[in-house]
Amino acid sequence: MNKLRYLIVGSGWRSLFYLRIAKALPERFEVCAMLCRSKEKAENIRREHGVLTSISAGDCMAMKPDFVVVAVSKPSIFSISRFWMEAGFPVLSETPPSLELSGLNELWRLRTENGYKIQVAEQYLNYPAIACRLGVAESGVLGEPAFLRLSLAHGYHGASLIRRFLKVWDEPVRICGKSYQVSIVETDSRWGAVTDGELVQKVLERFTFEFESGKTAFSDFCSVQYHSFLRSRHMNLQGPLGELDDFTVRFLDENRRPVTQELRIETGKQAGSIEAVYLGEKAVYQNPFPGSGLAEDETALAVLLDGMEEYIRNGTERYPLADALQDAYLAILMEEALKLPGTVVQSQPQLWNKGQV
Repeated sequence: MNKLRYLIVGSGWRSLFYLRIAKALPERFEVCAMLCRSKEKAENIRREHGVLTSISAGDCMAMKPDFVVVAVSKPSIFSISRFWMEAGFPVLSETPPSLELSGLNELWRLRTENGYKIQVAEQYLNYPAIACRLGVAESGVLGEPAFLRLSLAHGYHGASLIRRFLKVWDEPVRICGKSYQVSIVETDSRWGAVTDGELVQKVLERFTFEFESGKTAFSDFCSVQYHSFLRSRHMNLQGPLGELDDFTVRFLDENRRPVTQELRIETGKQAGSIEAVYLGEKAVYQNPFPGSGLAEDETALAVLLDGMEEYIRNGTERYPLADALQDAYLAILMEEALKLPGTVVQSQPQLWNKGQV
């Protein structure tokens, strides 16, 4: 297996995940450089993280990376991704690939008509704690999934989980939603615990997804759930043969008798790392980078980085672009639904849907 060399465009909080992955798995990944917007930022990143930095796109192109990771602000992701594709480089873009439907359509055309190579780093499907539950759902032990209650992630992240857990793919859907103001004391953040947090106002968003097949998802999420000691995250998936409730699985055994089992998690040596997850004696998840000590977010992104080799070589996709565009499209519809509380928003066929021109 060859070492993958990639350039990181961007120097914010999100870009540092890709640095940590390369440091943890040096035999597999190498960061050529980080392209920063200013000399000051470039110098700070170089000094703090020991990585080559640059403010020149041309100099970075001369390094001939295998692909480019675009980890810039959300409004800039589409234009920056297009720039690097037009320069001849495969791109792994942060989410969402575009905030506008026009941009999603343009990305599909660039891929299908121009032959440009782009993948999207939607990591939630590869989180060990989520991938193991997908393993349960896809094992058939619950039967065909029909109802999902989800409070794990927002927007496009949530859309990707809903579509995957319910196996609805690009099925037409009706969405309605409403937002609520909530008060909560801040206790945690991206940078660690907050011990003197203030009472702040946050927004909780609730949605109902009704798919053409009759499958249904109820989703609610408040941004504070990503970093809080006062709010948790949950999911409940139901099929005719059983239920997955967070890490508890209820199902029928071979004699049609009801059984309740807990998913058993084997953690790694480093805090936050998961090596394997079992349902009874059966492994429903095994870490593709055993012993790396990577936290869940980094493990999930490493799966997508790893997949770039095969994608570049023969076009095989870990997270197909059509799925990425559909998830981003549903996130746009979710925003439309919030602007019209109580009104149903209906999805429309898009270029990347099967059977469309």
